[in-house]
Amino acid sequence: MEIEEVKKNSNNKEFMLKAVQEQGKFLDLASDELKDDNEVVIAALNQDGESLEYVSDRLKDNKEIVMLAVSKAPWTACYASEKLKADYDIIMSSVKEYGQTLYYASEELRDNRDIVKAAISNKGLIIKYASARLRNDKELAQIAVKQDKRAFQFISVELKKDEDLKALAGK
Repeated sequence: MEIEEVKKNSNNKEFMLKAVQEQGKFLDLASDELKDDNEVVIAALNQDGESLEYVSDRLKDNKEIVMLAVSKAPWTACYASEKLKADYDIIMSSVKEYGQTLYYASEELRDNRDIVKAAISNKGLIIKYASARLRNDKELAQIAVKQDKRAFQFISVELKKDEDLKALAGK
């Protein structure tokens, strides 16, 4: 499918359904109305979760839509509405695969031990976005530093004095 052809048919639902089934990111060229159409959006996300970037704000606030995108491309949780960036299920689903999502999570979820543990298990450095309380949790600090020695710089001052953690970090 040619881009010019897609642009010309940006408001034609049947055409855009075929286009996004072929290449999800063609959603970017769809009319605002079709970026807000469940059927078109789901077809795009099934083809490419990254197309969540182009979805209407209303559908970025739809948990099922965002979960579909995150299941295909975990990092796309960053496009979720603020309300859904505070949703445990969405953020947990994302950080299990892509720890960096902790950066986008609500303050409340940055203080959730399970969320932080999942995030730092695959991206130790991301402990820097955990709450101060959790940056002072020895078990979490150990997980983060084992995953990436550079995480040591982001743990609490108190834990930086801990001999076990210093040894893990090679200090």
